[in-house]
Amino acid sequence: MRVERDSMGEVRVPDDAYYGASTQRAVENFPISGLRFPRRFIWALGLVKAAAAEANRELGVLDDEKAEAIVRAAEEVMEGRFDDQFVVDVFQTGSGTSTNMNANEVIANRATELLGGERGSKLVHPNDHVNASQSSNDVIPTAIHVAAVAAIREELVPALTALAASLRRKAEEFDHVLKSGRTHLMDATPIRLGQEFGGYATQIDKGIVRVEKVLPELEELALGGTAVGTGINAPEGFAARAIEIMAERTGIPFREADDHFEAQAAKDAVVMASGALKTVATSMFKIANDVRWLASGPRTAIAEIRLPALQPGSSIMPGKVNPVIPEMVMQVAAQVFGNDTTITWGGANGNFELNVMMPVVAHDLLESIGLEANAARVFKDKCIDGIEADEVRARHLLEQNVIIITALVPRIGYDRAAEVAKKAFAEGRSVREVAAEMGVLPPDELDEALDVRPMTEGGIVS
Repeated sequence: MRVERDSMGEVRVPDDAYYGASTQRAVENFPISGLRFPRRFIWALGLVKAAAAEANRELGVLDDEKAEAIVRAAEEVMEGRFDDQFVVDVFQTGSGTSTNMNANEVIANRATELLGGERGSKLVHPNDHVNASQSSNDVIPTAIHVAAVAAIREELVPALTALAASLRRKAEEFDHVLKSGRTHLMDATPIRLGQEFGGYATQIDKGIVRVEKVLPELEELALGGTAVGTGINAPEGFAARAIEIMAERTGIPFREADDHFEAQAAKDAVVMASGALKTVATSMFKIANDVRWLASGPRTAIAEIRLPALQPGSSIMPGKVNPVIPEMVMQVAAQVFGNDTTITWGGANGNFELNVMMPVVAHDLLESIGLEANAARVFKDKCIDGIEADEVRARHLLEQNVIIITALVPRIGYDRAAEVAKKAFAEGRSVREVAAEMGVLPPDELDEALDVRPMTEGGIVS
């Protein structure tokens, strides 16, 4: 162990730790969940600290030697070299000060090493140098936005785009497969399996648009507001230059907040982003649930499609194979729904000049993005890509569907059509057979009216 000091006195810290006294106090104060900030968030913190050091050097706040060491150390944080040194629980002080200081201390000690000093000597000081022109109150909201934007752009949107493309390919492949439509879980007028999958693809396409709409608000950063939004202790031009550097490093059009008081007191952009993620999760749940129902059986239920067989489905029933991937997607959606509730409540707790639930908001937002991206990728690769249609089964069920009588309504009227449908259902016979027996139309006209393909194309079947 080594002894370090902070404003409250001496603290014993593991000798090999890059963090210092403030971090150690937080570790001791918050033994809550074992949850830590994800890689994306640590990367974002490193980016903020590197950009701040560069801006501070240009503005004369830091000398060249210290600034260069801080930038190099921060870049190593971005690369993941010190992830094991970010040891503070997610459930901590609501501003995230403990995690900001964790970053400051790790970077300060590594920068000190790079300059030839010893860890804990504060040759590079965590507050005076690494945190110069900053506050936890603007760094943490900045890191939340930066991490979320990068994760959405680089992980979620590509995964959703690939999923939508896979669904669209299946829509084309299945366009000729005629089947029963279903409303209220009951038989309805005919549809093509391709139309069903085309609807799924459009759901995901629209989800991508919704997610991308939140990016401009997330690209607005709080850095430069310091403690309460006034910018105290930050030199003029610091925020604009540091954010410009972040934009240059990432290729993402980050910009300074329009209003620093709003940016630090509220988390409305994050709440909106979570709402978009919840909508995507809703779409994915619906699609996954439909897919598992369409594949149900395989002998005694719908079974109009076949899913890839991935693993044994039961420890007691031989030969059973379950829709494991759709079930995974549904569980991910449930987690995203729960995260959205936490984020919403967290966003509501912006008291005066600062939101005080930022750590859990950050964790849950990034978890939702990561879960959705991974679920979409696996759903595509291990389920959607391998779906096959059972055309024979689909046609058989369609022939038993009395609701195709709907196509006869313009020719024989609703009441007469209802008679045919009720008789067919009661006797377990097809509409075609009963309608022919009752002589509701001449045979040629009946065959034309009950041609199923035109029923899937809209208009009056003639």
